[in-house]
Amino acid sequence: MTQNRITDGEYNPQVFDPSVANPARVWNYWVGGKDHFAADREAAEMVLELLPHMMLLAQLTRRFLIDTVHQLAASYGIRQFLDIGTGIPSANNTHEVAQRVAPQSRVVYVDNDPIVLAHARALLTSAPEGRTAYLDADARDPDTILARAAETLDFSQPVAVLLVGVLHFLAESDDPYRIVARLRDAVPSGSYLVIVHGASDIQAEAVAKSSQVYNEMSSVPYTPRSREQVTRFFQGLYMLDPGVVPIGQYPSPGQPDAPVGSRPADGGTSYCGIGGKR
Repeated sequence: MTQNRITDGEYNPQVFDPSVANPARVWNYWVGGKDHFAADREAAEMVLELLPHMMLLAQLTRRFLIDTVHQLAASYGIRQFLDIGTGIPSANNTHEVAQRVAPQSRVVYVDNDPIVLAHARALLTSAPEGRTAYLDADARDPDTILARAAETLDFSQPVAVLLVGVLHFLAESDDPYRIVARLRDAVPSGSYLVIVHGASDIQAEAVAKSSQVYNEMSSVPYTPRSREQVTRFFQGLYMLDPGVVPIGQYPSPGQPDAPVGSRPADGGTSYCGIGGKR
């Protein structure tokens, strides 16, 4: 059965300020989308001056998400996905990738960005055999996310929790490790945790400067973390090879013959990893 709904509210254009850069719209600019304003483009270009590979990094992140969802559905039998911080819809969204493998797959998207909410109906389409839902909820409130996602997902069965490009928008004061631990504890054996997180210890000086520039212009602060800090999110899980690595170093079944120069030499300023729960 297909389930199409928006939880908690309708789109309100007064909720956001287009004169202030927004993470989802900046990212949309980097991946070649059209849903951004002048403030977003200005912030994106200022970051690019310090980190010229960011557009490539955005594309690699998208490819990693697509490949990972396909891998989990096709090779590991995952039929449920909780995609937190999904961002503005694009081609090959999580439910599309999963349901191409297994039409009965269930997917819940979570975001609290009004621009994303405005596009939610583009997400809320599903194969007839599966279910897709969107939650207007904050990543800092895992209890609410889990309670509402349970209307669509069966938490007695394995779930892939996707935190792709969202944890670096949680400050230390938000206690991100508590949040991730709550999500880890809520899913059963056979589940997976997927993370992409901005790195603080790759091109550290440029990242620090670009983060400062971005934070001065954006509505949501950016907090990159070290490899050790990102690895800590997977506490208690076993890691799929190659573990937590720069995203440009992660093997991509979608691009097995990627030409030299198509990835940053240092792997890019984001870490990624997939952890499994025994």
